[in-house]
Amino acid sequence: MTAKPLLTALLPLVSDLSRDLPDQERYRRLLQAMRGLLPCDAAALLRLDGEWLVPLAVDGLSADTLGRRFRVSEHPRFQALLSRPEPTRFPSDSPLPDPYDGLVDAAHVDLEVHDCMGCPLMVDERPWGLLTLDALTAGQFQSLELDALQAFASLAAATVTVAERIEHLALRAEDEHQRAEVYRQASGQDRELIGQSKAHKRLVEEIRLVGGSDLTVLITGETGVGKELVAQALHHASQRAGKPMISLNCAALPDTLVESELFGHVRGAFTGAHGERRGKFELANGGTLFLDEVGELPLAVQAKLLRVLQSGQLQRLGSDRDHQVDVRLIAATNRDLAEEVRNGNFRADFYHRLSVYPLQVPPLRERGRDVLLLAGFFLEQNRARLGLGSLRLSTDAQAALLAYGWPGNVRELEHLIGRSALKALGQQGRRPKILTLEAADLDLRNVAPSILAETEAPSADAPLPEGGLREAVDDYQRQIVEACLDRHQDNWAAAARELGLDRANLSRLAKRLGLR
Repeated sequence: MTAKPLLTALLPLVSDLSRDLPDQERYRRLLQAMRGLLPCDAAALLRLDGEWLVPLAVDGLSADTLGRRFRVSEHPRFQALLSRPEPTRFPSDSPLPDPYDGLVDAAHVDLEVHDCMGCPLMVDERPWGLLTLDALTAGQFQSLELDALQAFASLAAATVTVAERIEHLALRAEDEHQRAEVYRQASGQDRELIGQSKAHKRLVEEIRLVGGSDLTVLITGETGVGKELVAQALHHASQRAGKPMISLNCAALPDTLVESELFGHVRGAFTGAHGERRGKFELANGGTLFLDEVGELPLAVQAKLLRVLQSGQLQRLGSDRDHQVDVRLIAATNRDLAEEVRNGNFRADFYHRLSVYPLQVPPLRERGRDVLLLAGFFLEQNRARLGLGSLRLSTDAQAALLAYGWPGNVRELEHLIGRSALKALGQQGRRPKILTLEAADLDLRNVAPSILAETEAPSADAPLPEGGLREAVDDYQRQIVEACLDRHQDNWAAAARELGLDRANLSRLAKRLGLR
């Protein structure tokens, strides 16, 4: 490759270093420039987080790839790339399994990657992550010069350094510890919150806002939305992150044991109390107490809890001695506690003490394409658990996930992926290298009509909305533009490209439709 094409490809990225761009847009431009410089079917930027590689941006890979978390020890190609400071090009007949098998160009007949090359990104002389390029055609990379990839990797390292320094400056302007913990990619640990939708970003921003305070938070939302994960994120975003977070499922205990679990007991307090025992409040002293399904608490216990929250003092069951505790309370429920108060099933004073900062977790059906990212996370978990080389979704399966209403939310999705993968594997006569889950494997019978309506033609007797045909067309255009902007995280240039419009024309259309 001559110096001129290389310089042409790199100059826009050099210019981007001095621009204030969102990280996702900065990384998208990086991969786009790399694919222009080094033709390939797919490219990815991954950040090294302990023993995991976390995709930050992908181009040419399936949508669920961004939700996957790759354990380095399970992927020998990633291990090889990280073991050398210079670029590595694998031979087309390399026996090492490729982590992107089945993920490149889902519509392609041959799903196995044949050519792969990559390079570690070194920041402060330490591996920060990887740049990877993949091709479905054998021998496609043989004529490429590794020096070009090395030059690109050096500029990519400068790009991520700039992005991290901009983020560091933003952190110093507010609470660095707090924001870093909220946005930290946990890489497969239990407290990770995965998503890119507007609804998810609003939730994360609210966690950032209230996390660093000591306010009592009442987390509400449907069953399975991840309320406990939100509670963990709040704790880790707080100044109490170094102290314990103690959880109690209020619905899992009989009424006779709730007080003992919360406040502890002394010997002889009740039958079976053979010694002293600290309760959850004392165990959480200095940290956070999370009460899940708080709407199940008996009224008598609510009164005692109210006293502890107001004074910080409690008495163990069977004792007159006061114990002082310093605890931040986070509670969660899928009930409408305001309605429970009106019905006399919940104390009004306790409800108001709990809901100092109410935090609503959105249902999965309102999070758009986040379902594919979450599916990718669960697919990679099950791939490792089942010992498969690759576990992927067909195009029809992805469409089925997007069209489903998810009454059980993220928990339902997790169980569905695990169940479907196990059943699909059991139906195979042999263990396949790539296991593809089809829509039929998912067995999703109840598809949300509102989502299907976006892709189906209206029936002959469907009434027009008020305003006639013009209003109906405007409404349809509004839905299409909003969905496209949501997919591209409000990147107007990318949305214009997908819609086949000039950016200025899209801007004028959006103004007419009241979108900006």
